[in-house]
Amino acid sequence: MNWKGTRVLVTGAGGFIGSHLTERLVELGAQVRGFVHYNAQGTPGWLDQSPARVNVEIVAGDIADRDSVHQAVQGMDVVFHLAALIGIPYSYNAPASYVRTNIEGTLNVLKCGLENRVRRVVHTSTSEVYGTARREPIDEDHPLQGQSPYSATKIGADKLAESFHLSFDLPLVTVRPFNTFGPRQSARAVIPTIIAQCLTQQKVCLGNTAPTRDLNYVGNTVEGFIRAGSVDAVVGKTVNLGSGRKISIGALAQLIASLINRPITIEHDERRIRPDKSEVGCLLADNTLARTLLGWEPAVTLEEGLKRTIEWMEKNIGRYRPDEYGV
Repeated sequence: MNWKGTRVLVTGAGGFIGSHLTERLVELGAQVRGFVHYNAQGTPGWLDQSPARVNVEIVAGDIADRDSVHQAVQGMDVVFHLAALIGIPYSYNAPASYVRTNIEGTLNVLKCGLENRVRRVVHTSTSEVYGTARREPIDEDHPLQGQSPYSATKIGADKLAESFHLSFDLPLVTVRPFNTFGPRQSARAVIPTIIAQCLTQQKVCLGNTAPTRDLNYVGNTVEGFIRAGSVDAVVGKTVNLGSGRKISIGALAQLIASLINRPITIEHDERRIRPDKSEVGCLLADNTLARTLLGWEPAVTLEEGLKRTIEWMEKNIGRYRPDEYGV
């Protein structure tokens, strides 16, 4: 697709991945509308400080409010749906809010996309829907397991998206990113947590260090989204976006410390431990479908992505509170 002049809506445009995707679409010449969660300060999240903001139509609302979603979808050609509640620990505390945002919010996007006859909806899933791998690497046919309220609501959203394609022929693609990281990510994620602690002290407090994750730099993930929004062969399919490489949380902490050139000790923090049956033990993507149908592959390695993230966080360390643990 030539994105120049294409009318694109990004829900969750002020968030971590959403802001990077929005900027990339602007670079490609799309006419971008960013749907952001309304707040009292009236700020559009990370887009507030982005040079791309002047080229983005900002619409504030709530993804769980059908009227505001309907207004945002009107006139759009392509919808990238990223708006979601994503923190796993907080989903233990407030599961109903995840149902409203992740399931009911997705339903709003799907219905409004159908009513407005958009050319494509790109729905965002997560590798968490697989739960602990029953086989590795994980392909798109792997069973889905709701090991947290968060992952359960994303499974529900994924199945709603699937149903709208099968029932109503909504042109839809589900993108399933594995653990995306990079500049702007909040400390709810493990990589910013480790980096912030490494930059400010010689100890790193972590929960379980044994789980393994497939970590993918945000630029790689964004490129996968762009291709999912334009390649016809993936309509109706779910596509993994992962690196195909795994690393344990403990080894990741040591790798980050070596890149920062600071020796660390890892301390166990009981507050960061998830319920035993809820913790996802291993995630490793089979990205064959993305390579075959999208012509996609991760261009930025884990090490290079970490270097870029560390450099950004060094300049923005004031945004983080390394001594605090927040859900």
